[in-house]
Amino acid sequence: MKHSNISIFVPHTGCPHLCSFCNQRTISGVQHAPTGDEVRRICEKALKEVKSPENTEIAFFGGSFTAIPEDYMLELLEAASDYVRKREFRGIRISTRPDCINERILDTLAEYRVTSIELGAQSMCDHVLEANERGHSVQDVYGSCALIREYEFELGLQTMIGLYGSTPEDELETMHRILDIAPDTLRIYPVVILRGTRLGELYESGEYVPYSFEKAVELAASAMIMAEGSGIRVIKCGLHASEFVERDMLGGFYHPAFRELCEGMIFRYNMEFALKSAGITDGEVTFSVNPSCISKALGHKKSNTEYFRKRGIVVRITADETAEKYQTELRR
Repeated sequence: MKHSNISIFVPHTGCPHLCSFCNQRTISGVQHAPTGDEVRRICEKALKEVKSPENTEIAFFGGSFTAIPEDYMLELLEAASDYVRKREFRGIRISTRPDCINERILDTLAEYRVTSIELGAQSMCDHVLEANERGHSVQDVYGSCALIREYEFELGLQTMIGLYGSTPEDELETMHRILDIAPDTLRIYPVVILRGTRLGELYESGEYVPYSFEKAVELAASAMIMAEGSGIRVIKCGLHASEFVERDMLGGFYHPAFRELCEGMIFRYNMEFALKSAGITDGEVTFSVNPSCISKALGHKKSNTEYFRKRGIVVRITADETAEKYQTELRR
């Protein structure tokens, strides 16, 4: 059964730092801080609408949850935990900073039935963290992940592609270190440059020159395949579609179908490898893929078939129920 979240956004009140890329109000589209009663109303509404509440988590996103004032955090947790205690929802998911985790906090989260903790690592290179004013180190990520594992919470990490001062080699190093940690889940966020941020100022001055869009897709696609190949679920790739982001965006790698672009790139890589191995440089070929992956193999707006057509190769895609995710079988 597919996992789902009841997303409740908590504003920026808890975060002790203003990172170079962050305009949290733009990202969440929310400025209002929800009360415990509002959390209950959201949950009551969700109970009537969610198809599988037993596989659903109440998710507090948008800020650094464990850094908000403690009495407010407990108010929100108390409201949400009532539904978990009654087994109406599976658990509670929170997101926070790596330097806002300790044993006392984890004791509290466990008491209130929190099941999943996501850490905004963003990069696993200290010079990139420092350049983007994150206020924590790589060692903070390692230490917090180890503690979370000790308490047997589900562990999630969040990483960003294309931060100021980051190189493709840094992105690869970040992914290798994430694989070493082996979180249960991963969110991959390509950088979006927003007005009202330090990154926006650096971009407008010309000091920050981001990768090309295609390079960002390539790096994110590589991160996806590395993670999933190691058994890490990639639960998000790309920033969610938002009128607020589109309004305030100066540059970067925003696309409402970013994950689809990445998955199409993975299939393109696989098809190119198969063609090269078979020595095929022109003509018509057929690839079979899992039925659920046909549109991904074709590429966003059939970009993959057009890519190969320009190289003199006509690609046809057929369904194979036995094919695994991303598997492409060349048939001649």
